[in-house]
Amino acid sequence: MTSRFRKWLLAGVTGVVAVSASVYGLTTANAATYPNPGAVTGSTGAHDPTIVKTPAGGYLLAATGDGITLKTSSDRTKFTDAGKAFPNGTAWADAYTGGSATLWAPDISYHNGKYLMYYAASTFGSSKSAIFLAGSTTGAAGTWTNYGKILESTATSGWNAIDPNLTVTPAGEWYLSLGSFWTGLKMVKLNPSTGKRADTTLVNLAERFVNSKSVEAPYVYHRGGYYYLFMAFDLCCKGASSTYRTTVARSTSVTGPYKDRAGTLTTAGGGTEILASHDTIYGPGHPSVFADGDGDVLVYHYYTAAGDAKLGINRLTWSSTGWPTVS
Repeated sequence: MTSRFRKWLLAGVTGVVAVSASVYGLTTANAATYPNPGAVTGSTGAHDPTIVKTPAGGYLLAATGDGITLKTSSDRTKFTDAGKAFPNGTAWADAYTGGSATLWAPDISYHNGKYLMYYAASTFGSSKSAIFLAGSTTGAAGTWTNYGKILESTATSGWNAIDPNLTVTPAGEWYLSLGSFWTGLKMVKLNPSTGKRADTTLVNLAERFVNSKSVEAPYVYHRGGYYYLFMAFDLCCKGASSTYRTTVARSTSVTGPYKDRAGTLTTAGGGTEILASHDTIYGPGHPSVFADGDGDVLVYHYYTAAGDAKLGINRLTWSSTGWPTVS
């Protein structure tokens, strides 16, 4: 993420984006038709959104904001403001945010009777950043307990401790993907009993060599024997001038190597585009994915022509060879 705050319905109108077959390792269909976001109503402003389905069948959304913005929905369409995860401040993060209350890119999930949330603290353009973990039995505003720092990066790390995403493998192993820019996306193994690092290994997941090395917001999703690495390419947080786009690659191993549809390694710039700016939808990115009763769901943010960050929700459909399409 560059700056996080400054970063099923089928839609009836689609946009057509003409793209080349391969540009710096990015591959797409020759003529990709992208749908507009599915209908959402109520409180629809969101940046870096993530959604988890609750045990009761509703939905809990977390997004970048002061103290982490929370929203709820009973039907995945109408969303209601639900306060802040940390309404009383986050002094433990001040060393990374410069005293700002804004926390970035939460990743929310539900395990063993508890909501878990990894989130980042940083400032625009800096790699002095940290990822923290919090938990709550209800997910409600003000009920979140901070469990401490998971890892940090410095001005000389060559990577950035932001944009966390927890992946739990079918075998029960926990991994956290993270990062952006510099030397790209990384992954660390976690201890499932604590949610914190299991060792000091830092796996390189993806790196780009064009457009300011802009790859960020990893999300790893397991389906059908593959791990799918969803990513955001190019530039976020510029309103209607944002060039963010969503790409994907896959691997049979959670730690990679990941390749796009053309076989290009993500460590060599690979990534197959599945969603980009079209019509009046600008910079759709920061992807997350979850399984629902009607299929797999893609969650992201995009910008309006006025520069407002909005919640985007679409379903994913899958080809016979196991590649996703936004629908």
